[in-house]
Amino acid sequence: MLDYNPSLDVLIVGSGFAGIYQLYQLRKLGYSVHIFDSAGDTGGTWYWNCYPGARTDSAVPIYGFSIPEIWEDWTWTERFPGWKELRRYFDHVDKKLDVKKDISFDTRVVSAHWDSNSDRWIVTAENGRVARPRFLVICTGFASIPYVPNLKGLDSFEGICHHTARWPQEDVDMKDKRVGVIGTGATGVQVIQEIGKDVKHLAVFQRTPNLAIAMEQRKLSAEKHDKMKKDGLYSAIFQRRLQTATGHDRELYPKSFLDTTPEERRLHWEEAWAQGGVAFLITNYLDAGTKDEAIAEVYDFWRQKVHARVTDPVKAELLAPKIAPHPLAAKRASLEQTYYEVFNQPNVTLTDVSKYPIEEINPKGVRTADGVFHELDILVLATGFDITAGVTQMDIRGVDGTSVKEKWAEGVYSNLGMTIANFPNLFYAYGPQAPTAFSNGPTCIEIQCDWITKCIKYMMDNNLARIEPEIEAEKYWHQQIWETSKYGPWMKARGWYNNSNIPGKPFEPLNYAGGVATYAAYIEEKARKGYEGFIFSTRSATGQINRMDRKVEIEQKRH
Repeated sequence: MLDYNPSLDVLIVGSGFAGIYQLYQLRKLGYSVHIFDSAGDTGGTWYWNCYPGARTDSAVPIYGFSIPEIWEDWTWTERFPGWKELRRYFDHVDKKLDVKKDISFDTRVVSAHWDSNSDRWIVTAENGRVARPRFLVICTGFASIPYVPNLKGLDSFEGICHHTARWPQEDVDMKDKRVGVIGTGATGVQVIQEIGKDVKHLAVFQRTPNLAIAMEQRKLSAEKHDKMKKDGLYSAIFQRRLQTATGHDRELYPKSFLDTTPEERRLHWEEAWAQGGVAFLITNYLDAGTKDEAIAEVYDFWRQKVHARVTDPVKAELLAPKIAPHPLAAKRASLEQTYYEVFNQPNVTLTDVSKYPIEEINPKGVRTADGVFHELDILVLATGFDITAGVTQMDIRGVDGTSVKEKWAEGVYSNLGMTIANFPNLFYAYGPQAPTAFSNGPTCIEIQCDWITKCIKYMMDNNLARIEPEIEAEKYWHQQIWETSKYGPWMKARGWYNNSNIPGKPFEPLNYAGGVATYAAYIEEKARKGYEGFIFSTRSATGQINRMDRKVEIEQKRH
């Protein structure tokens, strides 16, 4: 085994937005910090997600670091950049911040065990490297572990088969090939609209219609954005995104659906729809996702938009049925450009696998319950992610030897969506029980990583050995996750918002739904109160661990 810096202060797992931002903030304070990453380069999800059509669903510059030295001389070319541009962005980040010097690539963490004798984590990677940091910060995100359903005969398929989240870096040539796509979530939508024009035949296997929204993609003017920077608008945008519920620069329309006329609603929706992106969702009426009447009318508006674009009435009804499969926003919004037009092509078939399930996959293709055999050269699995596995994929064991996976087997328990009781000096960012999937990613990440940075500094400054949340604080936060979600539309659909996409997982909301601004204020208040809800420990000269009453005892020591 090869030890890495036995006196390391902080080890970070993952070098996407969260890992790099966390490294940047902690390194500024003079701490020794390093990153282990299983990938071959920086970018996190933008290293792994290189499938055809992969791009962000948050507009820039909102989707990016707020660090001025990064954005001051960077120019985006598209409103919603694709994976290639995002990779160039991360190369730019490295040039500005010199992050790669502190990253070990191709180093997959397989275990992290807490050592109570040294108050350090023993972190072991698949390649044999071992680190012993005081603090461990998991920055693997919520969509890092692909989920592949149990499809009979999948292993027998003789063609090319890949999950989108593990797409080959060298790409796959699909031109004039017979391609099947299983899954029509956000990823499926992106793949289908990208490859539809090039393949010989495209077979789409849809379980649930995607209530996709028009992206309204466009090229960006460098001159316009340079002026925005000079005029202070970039700074205003980054500050504004901290003040909204979703971490974007827009807020819900401050009016109830019930207080409007049909004409007023129609005009407001048309305006929001024309803006593209998530505007139709996040600038909707306050109760558009909770009142049955509002849910029905919003869906009908959306359905009309789809039917106007799909020429085959049978396909149109499959894509946008008369009876809504679930409320809009019950699943993560998918943004599309030409998705619905693809189904007007004669080389594209659409199978409703909720009615005609996939019976088997054999060496040559897919057979569905309607008796149709789809002969394929390539099979694309756009089947989603195991959201909690971003943390539980590693064998992380706390004070009593219990793993996080074992602890979360019957439900996720954390404090503030960043810490876990029985796991001292462990933090995670952009994972379960934070605003995560209900927010613009970089916004949530920077809020959490700033808090983690301040917490570590607080401990370093006060010679504290350990921090972990109180059990009661975890129970309270678990209750808050349910309380803020109980009326949400995502509780009326099966999917990864509520952990129901994985067989055997408990049904539970996985995101804090109180809003980014409320979350930021709440966690900051806990810090101001001496990290209320947490237990600190010191170690005496004889090696004995002593628990403290947070700030009170620290102040007494100072005086």
